[in-house]
Amino acid sequence: MTNQVGTCRWDWQIAEVQAIYAQPLLDLLHQAATVHRQYHPQPEIQVCKLVSIKTGGCPEDCGYCAQSAHYDTGIAPQPLMPVAEVVAIAQRAKAQGVSRVCLGAAWREARPGKQFDQVLDMIRQITALGLEVCCTLGMLTPEQAQRLSEAGLYAYNHNLDTSRRYYPQVITTRSYDDRLNTLAQVRQTPITLCCGGILGLGESHRDRVELLTTLANLRPHPESVPINLLSRVPGTPLAEQAPVPIWEALRVIATARLLMPKSDIRLAAGRAQLSPSEQALCFLAGVNSIFSSDDGQMLTRTTPCPSYQQDQALLAQLGLTPRPPRSRGQTLTPGDRPSPSLEQLQRIDINE
Repeated sequence: MTNQVGTCRWDWQIAEVQAIYAQPLLDLLHQAATVHRQYHPQPEIQVCKLVSIKTGGCPEDCGYCAQSAHYDTGIAPQPLMPVAEVVAIAQRAKAQGVSRVCLGAAWREARPGKQFDQVLDMIRQITALGLEVCCTLGMLTPEQAQRLSEAGLYAYNHNLDTSRRYYPQVITTRSYDDRLNTLAQVRQTPITLCCGGILGLGESHRDRVELLTTLANLRPHPESVPINLLSRVPGTPLAEQAPVPIWEALRVIATARLLMPKSDIRLAAGRAQLSPSEQALCFLAGVNSIFSSDDGQMLTRTTPCPSYQQDQALLAQLGLTPRPPRSRGQTLTPGDRPSPSLEQLQRIDINE
């Protein structure tokens, strides 16, 4: 391991990341485990709960998504959930050791009006419970990002999904730069950033390396980096993709840990596909956050998720404990700024 690996850098080149990614797997895991313990010494896993506050009917054509209006997946559009119902879910989650509640709405973009105001009310009330709140609402304007921040939002999720090169094979209704623009809006506020990708979309190893390089060249690094394993949803264009072997998932997780040592690496969608032993290897490789559920699903019934009880038993078996919630001030690292503009994000150099 060179002295550059495991330090916070924002100038990674593709060839460097490729060399890390392509190491013998056991060497890569050892390096990642060493760096993980350096920056995250406590044997803690953050347990998160994802709530679909507005399900189905999304106008985007993301080829993996059960909630896209472009595909017949059996998911009927539903209205925005009442605030009191969402807060009650958060209260039950907190009682089970959850410290972050993520609110997801099947929108192309957040729009001003009554529904956005209701989401702000959800954020305020769940934050008042002592929980971190993350939202994924689609694209944002600067004013919306500021209002979310004023409501106390802890984190905003907006994934890049895959490499810029492969992205048009997965999504055509929103550009890569649209996604980068939303990241730039969030970075103008104290809200932390949650940004990662999906494995199993048909991408190559090169695409995975390029995605990791892009994420690792964001300054500051996303405070949260979710790694999703494709949930193959019948009716979507990607329903017949082959499952991602655990060895490939571990390679991505370990490389992400080495490139972004301070970030939380979240094992998100698709974890239900993995055995307890495979999940333990993911924790060893650098994962320090998971999603858990009270209803066996992560976002919709097409995305299975382990239960609170299953996860409590797994963490106890491994000697891990649920991590308590943090404030934004505990997570943000002002020395890593300035926040990037869209133009700066577009100029990120990931060439050889």
